[in-house]
This record gives sequence, C-alpha cells and structure tokens, in this order.
Amino acid sequence: MTPHQYCQNKAATSGSSFYYSFMFLDPARREAITALYAFCREVDDVVDECRDPAPAHARLDWWRQEVERVFDATPTHPVGLALQEICPSFGLSRERLLEIVDGMAMDLHNRRYADFPALQDYCYHVASVVGLLSATIFGVSDPRTLEYAHDLGMALQLTNIIRDVGEDARRGRIYLPIDELQRFDVSEADILSAHASDNFRKLMAFQAERAEAYYEQALAKLPAADRKNQRPGLVMAAIYRALLRKIVRGGFRVLDRRTSLTPLRKVWLAGLTWLKG
Repeated sequence: MTPHQYCQNKAATSGSSFYYSFMFLDPARREAITALYAFCREVDDVVDECRDPAPAHARLDWWRQEVERVFDATPTHPVGLALQEICPSFGLSRERLLEIVDGMAMDLHNRRYADFPALQDYCYHVASVVGLLSATIFGVSDPRTLEYAHDLGMALQLTNIIRDVGEDARRGRIYLPIDELQRFDVSEADILSAHASDNFRKLMAFQAERAEAYYEQALAKLPAADRKNQRPGLVMAAIYRALLRKIVRGGFRVLDRRTSLTPLRKVWLAGLTWLKG
C-alpha cells in the first residue's frame, strides 16, 4: 500500500462530510487534501483513543517529531511520507501543521472553556488552521481568501460543537463557554445528565446564531476571483450549514442523539454547490 493509498483509506473509512468535498477535485489536489485530512484524523484519533493523558501526550509529541521529519525529508509514517510529497508542491508550512497538533493537545487538559475567546483559540487550532491549509491547496490568488478560510473553519467547528454536545458530555467535555451557560441559567450538571430544558434550547439557539453569523461572514469575504478554486470549502459550508439548520428545526435534540445528513443528501448538496461554482 502506498502512502497516498493509506491516506485515502483513512479518509474513506472516517465517515466524515469532508470526504464529499474532495469528490470533484483534480487528482493532485485530491491527493494533497486527502493527505492533510489523514494527518488531522491521525492526531485526532490520539485524543479520542487514549483515556490516559500521559501516553496521549507522548503520541502527540511523536507526531510533532514526524512533522519535523516531513520537512527534513525523513518521515517514517505513511501520512508523513504523503505530506513530504505534497507540502512543497502546495506551500503547506511546518508551523501550521504543528498548530493542529497543539490544538489536539488542548483536548487532553481543557475540558471546559471559560468564555468564547478561549473557545475561539481552540477552534482556531483545530479548525481554522485546517481551513487555511485547505484553502492553500485549493488555490489562493487573493489574500482575503485566507480570511474566508479562517472564518469558515470557525463556522464548521462551531457546528460540530453544537451537534456533539451530548457525545462530548459523555466523554466529560463541555465546549459551550461557561459564562454563556451561566447567562442562560444552564448548569454543567444539566449538560452532563442530558437535561434538555427551555433554557438549554435558548442557549443552543444562541450558539446556532453565532455559527450562522460565521458562515455569513466567511462567504462575504470570499473574493470572486477565488470562488471557483474554493468550491470544496463551499461544499463543506453547504453540508454543515444544512446540518446546523436540521438541528435547529429539530429543536436542538443534541443531548441524547447525533443529528446527521444522509449520504445521498450530502452528494446532492456537493453536486449542486459545485455546479453553482
């Protein structure tokens, strides 16, 4: 199995909506974004699979060393070998790959976020940086496109947080800012015990409005000159925004279930968005 085949298998078996945004890319860009996505999955899996922080930190440190090896032309992991091939071609930087690893490390010691600025910092590392790297792979001719990519990453991550409130709570994590829980009179115990009150729904409506604002902000910043190149990101925006709106229509039933779109719906949204350009 070649390094790129390994990355392809990693992406295909993840079940993520990101896979649908790769469908229409040319082969070189599809290989590059798949390698980046496989890297993100590898480091994210460290956090999800290791209950003990000590070995998880050790594994993330190994990935930091592997990123260094990528840029020293001595990687050992299939994903590292794939990144070694694509990073020079698409201008992906060592610093941004390391920022992603740092973001994953936050999950090992931060199970609560005091306020939105603290959550923003987390979202930047685990999502906006990925957006910046992805936009670079897709093609950037106007620097404003990177502002779009940053904000789209925020919107996608905030949607993930809304969708996964219950699942994260069962892992002992609450990403909703503590000061906002207090503002809406929702306790941590309410979240951890899956108590869906009217106050909880008001809190979630506030979170959804903020995510929608980030989608609007991101799309408004995308220059027309780069819109065609950035269609994969627009596909992601369409799929995740449809997911967010489904959660809203369902009354924010996120504590006891995971809302999702069918594969057919994702393919339809991907094709429609791609054709609209």
